[in-house]
Amino acid sequence: QFAGPWHLVAAVSVCSLFLKMKDEMKSATITISVLPEGHLAVRLLWPLMDKCQKFELLFQQSGQGGHYLGMSEEKRELHVLETDYSSYAILHEAQQSGQGPRTTLQLLTRAQDVSPQLLQKFRELIPTVGLTQDMLAVLSKSGECQEAMGWH
Repeated sequence: QFAGPWHLVAAVSVCSLFLKMKDEMKSATITISVLPEGHLAVRLLWPLMDKCQKFELLFQQSGQGGHYLGMSEEKRELHVLETDYSSYAILHEAQQSGQGPRTTLQLLTRAQDVSPQLLQKFRELIPTVGLTQDMLAVLSKSGECQEAMGWH
């Protein structure tokens, strides 16, 4: 149910690089595939610095519903905090890095437009994960990486 294309339309993060770039950031296209063992493959296409950056992350199920663990060197945890599967999902990602823990809250929508009500719901969750409103980026629409949606 969770699989398929999504748009990353808003994000909140303590990452210093994110905070430096957040005003210029454009919305990313995310394709989520559920692999046979129940693992998740998350592919991002992000227009950064005038080109489409591709990222692929693999997560394995932790045994708890909606909770996944990263399968790369970096210790990432992904929680699906809230979703209706058909129009939006709110993800909480925690990552242990050399610089200490990094927390990110992400709002994904199926359509590129986000309703004010959904944005408000997202804003209300920000303090619950220890982040603040000034770290919020509402990402502007981008057509730049759309053509690459089908890459495998």
